[in-house]
Amino acid sequence: MRPLPRLKVRSLRILQFMVSIALLAILWRAVGGGDALGSLAGADPVWLTLALVMLSLQTLLSALRWKVTAKALGQRFTVWQAVREYYLAQFINQSLPGGMVGDAGRAVRARHQAGLLRASQGVVFERLSGQVVVFAVMTVTFAVTALAPGGLNWPVWVRSFIVPLIIVGMTAPLVFWLGGMLPGPQRRALDNLWDALHRSLLAPKVLGWQVLLGLGTTACTLSAFAFCARATGTELSLVELLGIVPLILFTMLIPISVSGWGLREGAAAALFPLAGESASDGLAASIAFGLVFVVAVLPGMMPLLKNRRNKR
Repeated sequence: MRPLPRLKVRSLRILQFMVSIALLAILWRAVGGGDALGSLAGADPVWLTLALVMLSLQTLLSALRWKVTAKALGQRFTVWQAVREYYLAQFINQSLPGGMVGDAGRAVRARHQAGLLRASQGVVFERLSGQVVVFAVMTVTFAVTALAPGGLNWPVWVRSFIVPLIIVGMTAPLVFWLGGMLPGPQRRALDNLWDALHRSLLAPKVLGWQVLLGLGTTACTLSAFAFCARATGTELSLVELLGIVPLILFTMLIPISVSGWGLREGAAAALFPLAGESASDGLAASIAFGLVFVVAVLPGMMPLLKNRRNKR
């Protein structure tokens, strides 16, 4: 029996573009694209500007978090280098399907001091640190609102996937404990991974910075989404912001579209009714957030333009 043919990189990228376009087209027809377009056309530029400021600040804080993480793994670079590389990575992530190509390039360009393995760990652990804080905010908000009277009314279909997600996330550290039962080479590899993870994220000298910067980037991202929603006519309460928006943003991690386009909008359209808003309001807020995000990462073009001029 012949093995199934593997998709070429270009074919995979075309497929991801098609997924994003198809999802957006379906949502446009299903939830009232005309209403969403009207909200976008009348968007308040002041709130959009505030969202842009928040996303720019989020990039700066993320770059500092990467610097702290990489330093613990034996890599040293200036704040300016970290910011420049982070902008470049975000610009590439927004431009290409998958959402991780820019981060891979960031690791490759930072490999010279400690090797590609440590550079890759620095990039992965930095992203992991930020997602852990978002996950913690979502988990605490879900638990409180699900148990407290007057909290968010989480329907069964939401509970059916958010509860397993929380369980898997909270039990993930057990992997390292179970790794002690593995044979020699596998156990040593897992021990080395744990050592790098501990040094870069959990050691006393870096843990405080990781928590502080993680909370800062999370606050910036959630605020930016709230400002985009406000710009398009929807005001989210703090509980709705902390409970619903992390779920919307997590869909951007699924690598089947271009930078989460389509998936994010679908999640927003499905979850905004939990806040008493319409699906078209969620679609408009998510599209506004995506467009502001594209503008926010445009400084990442500068290194590419500079390299092109140097080659000429």
